[in-house]
Amino acid sequence: MASSHDRASGSHAGTSVAEPPQPAPTQVSGRTILGATTARDPLSAVLRAVKFKGALFFLVDASSPWGVRVPRAGDFAPIILPGVQHVLSYHIVLEGSGWASIPGVPAAQFEAGDVLVFPHGDPYAMLSAPGQAPELDEAETLDFFRDMVAGKLPFIIHEGGGGPNRAQFVCGFLGCDTHPFNPLIDALPRLLLVRRNSGTSRDLLDQLIEVTLAETQRECAGGECVRLGLSELMFVEVVRRHLETLAPDQTGWFAGLRDYRIGRVLGLLHQQPAHDWTLEELGREAGMSRSVLAERFMDLVGYPPMNYLLRWRMQIAARRLADSSKSIAAVGAEVGYSSEAAFSRSFKRITGVSPGRWRQSPG
Repeated sequence: MASSHDRASGSHAGTSVAEPPQPAPTQVSGRTILGATTARDPLSAVLRAVKFKGALFFLVDASSPWGVRVPRAGDFAPIILPGVQHVLSYHIVLEGSGWASIPGVPAAQFEAGDVLVFPHGDPYAMLSAPGQAPELDEAETLDFFRDMVAGKLPFIIHEGGGGPNRAQFVCGFLGCDTHPFNPLIDALPRLLLVRRNSGTSRDLLDQLIEVTLAETQRECAGGECVRLGLSELMFVEVVRRHLETLAPDQTGWFAGLRDYRIGRVLGLLHQQPAHDWTLEELGREAGMSRSVLAERFMDLVGYPPMNYLLRWRMQIAARRLADSSKSIAAVGAEVGYSSEAAFSRSFKRITGVSPGRWRQSPG
């Protein structure tokens, strides 16, 4: 979705609707926390409804020349995190530099302090220099993952040719739901590079990295739960930084969150998905006419408001069908349907399967 809507936003300066006063942002340790003074928080709502499952970490200590090619996530997900719908990869650069690339996207140079995320399961390469021959090709990388999961490899992986230029980075893999609707993952670019100034004082992400590195080298009860929580926290912090650095003319779900009016509408839809919302009511809440709301929401988010609400309801319903023993009618009622038949029709239209079939085999 994001790729088809990452374009400059159309101007709405000609509308007669006055911009409502925007609450002052909260400053925490010099950083602006968007929307901290309001109750709405669609990002948290999505994170609650989109379940994260399982995490794998290891540390790479590389010397030039070095390089690795990683196949598409669908090929290695059954090896490292069996049973998950989707695996996203991220890499936190502790020292040195290198280049990251995916097919069809220009290679990006990364440096110490940067974070790279590959959200959409594309095959990718991480190399010491553009065009560098990888030490591991895709087939060898799959064998590497098998050995890592089997406990045959140490936490710190040494690779490369032993040259003077070194790089060190944490490799993380996080499982999550993407079906039937994950607006957060959909809105991320295929290659997300979050720049960080390594010369600044330690921040929240530094502290999370430090704790994660310490935890992954311990063998303690509950370690798997702790690693999953830390992985999720690091991912959320990277997403928040991405949100804060969006260009003013950016569109997409994150731009919708940042927009005061559309962010309020998103917050209402996420807070009260079962409510019988209409465009008129949402427009009143946001201080906009229904036509301006429909245009602006579509322009920023990429879906008409009512279609977005339908998809969000089905995401909530899918999670409850998978995680509870409630009847299909009860789940439908919780997301705004008085009729099981109407709920089942909507669910199948979005997911392609009936609620009962989804419950038997989620995703």
